[in-house]
Amino acid sequence: MVRTLSALALLALSTSALAQTDAPPAAAATPAPTPMLDTAAINAPLPADQAAMKAHVLFLASDAMKGREAGSPEFDIAAQYVAAQFYAAGLRPAGDKGGYLQTVPLVTYKAAAKGDMVWTARRGSPQPLVFGEDFVPSANPAAATTNVSAPVVFVGRGIVAPQYAIDDYKGVDVRGKIVAIFAGAPETFGGEERAYFSSPATKAWIAAQHGAIGIVTLDTPRAGPRARPFSALAQYYDSPRMTWANPDGTGTSPAPSAPYLGTISQAGAEKLFAGAKTPWTTIAAQAAGDNPTYRPVALDGTLTASTRTAFTPGASSNVIGVIPGADPVLGKEVVILSAHLDHIGVSPERPGQPAGADRINNGALDNAIGIASLIEEAKKFTASGTPPKRTVMFLAVTGEEKGLVGSDFFANHPTVPLKDIVADVNLDMPVLLYKFEDMIVFGADRSTLGPIVKAAVNAQGVDLSPDPMPEQGFFVRSDHFNFVKKGIPSVFLWPGMKGEGRAKFEDFLSHRYHRPGDDLTQPILWDQGVRFVATNYAIARQIADAPARPMWNKGDYFGTTYKGAMAK
Repeated sequence: MVRTLSALALLALSTSALAQTDAPPAAAATPAPTPMLDTAAINAPLPADQAAMKAHVLFLASDAMKGREAGSPEFDIAAQYVAAQFYAAGLRPAGDKGGYLQTVPLVTYKAAAKGDMVWTARRGSPQPLVFGEDFVPSANPAAATTNVSAPVVFVGRGIVAPQYAIDDYKGVDVRGKIVAIFAGAPETFGGEERAYFSSPATKAWIAAQHGAIGIVTLDTPRAGPRARPFSALAQYYDSPRMTWANPDGTGTSPAPSAPYLGTISQAGAEKLFAGAKTPWTTIAAQAAGDNPTYRPVALDGTLTASTRTAFTPGASSNVIGVIPGADPVLGKEVVILSAHLDHIGVSPERPGQPAGADRINNGALDNAIGIASLIEEAKKFTASGTPPKRTVMFLAVTGEEKGLVGSDFFANHPTVPLKDIVADVNLDMPVLLYKFEDMIVFGADRSTLGPIVKAAVNAQGVDLSPDPMPEQGFFVRSDHFNFVKKGIPSVFLWPGMKGEGRAKFEDFLSHRYHRPGDDLTQPILWDQGVRFVATNYAIARQIADAPARPMWNKGDYFGTTYKGAMAK
């Protein structure tokens, strides 16, 4: 699961051009593997179905896998393990060259220099901005060298959201210009859409659709509990990020025509707003208030920005197997069950950390257990003796923790025709530390998948509950969302949080999520894993055998948006 970002990390996001995670890179040296469980715990008897799930997690979340970081040799071993399990489950290979693996070309990119920014007022001389005081550059994943010189228009948060009657571009023409924006989205937005419109990728796409040729993010004057001085951002300007690579070795970007150029401090913003009809003091006062609204402002000058980006190639793999559909017509359509195989690797050694401290982020619940569920669901399909009407694809993706990279690559390079993919059911980080009394299915209310999901969940003796943490925006933070962006109805499942669930889940987030403690020492309830698999299987089976393919509910924002230009 891609982590929630702090305020500082959100600024770093904009300076690193659309990455979606702040997970630390693996350290060069890693501690020697140590036994993960004592012998008694490993040998504790379990029913066969529970033991099968635990066996997968024992391997995938072992210290020997060193956190399965995308691009690492240990991830490659984990991918081979999943491929072997798909074979044993009776799945046909659906990757490259007749095999189970789909090669995902990766590229790590970072700022190669401090860059230059020069502000030239309409009736003034060129005024260089100072690195670390006025600006911090962004790395551009799509180009080694970026040079942009153009007028600047301030467009608030850079959002166009008709459902909330907000259009930050209303009344201005930004074609051929640089847009200056604040990060974030209004607190009045729903959780999923707030997260979506806060995404640098969304803001870049909207800017590109309006003809902008560059973006600068303005440091917000609004103070918060995690506020940091702008100078702190300069320490991380060259932090590496990862995406999938183009044939020329550059990285992909959702809006290559409108690259992020950098972040402008409040001191730098004062220089840019000098002479504008609305002064920076007015904008800053608005930004410091609650739920501010902004009007576009054309700034009185030209910004010239130059940045350089360095690239390091890499590679990883998605793992893909299918059960062919039996129906002569519906069999051409594909239902995808997805889960991410990667985790965040080994944390770097930190000052003051005790010698020999555990730094391996095993990722047992995030997301070895999701992969185990995927494998066990494949076995349920083949053991049923009745093939599904539609083809069912089992997709284990790489690079989720790097910004949903593997699923984005697959969505843009599918091994089946994209038009034939009818749904995605995503399994990411089920926290199976308690007996779940309900289930949460993100996206169920957005399409005709909703009634199917509800029936399957009810069959397990539980009901659906609404999103208990809408402010987290989980619907847009996992791999299914790359299928949503292709116009494909998708859902994302979790055990619910009734009873003791909420406290157990929050304890996991606070103490073990993206930490070495997410390992097999946790009291995982394998019987709840079996229930989780049974529910997912029932959902996938009903989708695969239904007479009609899933459809977006009329008027749903994501269904409407991604049936348009972005879906193309």
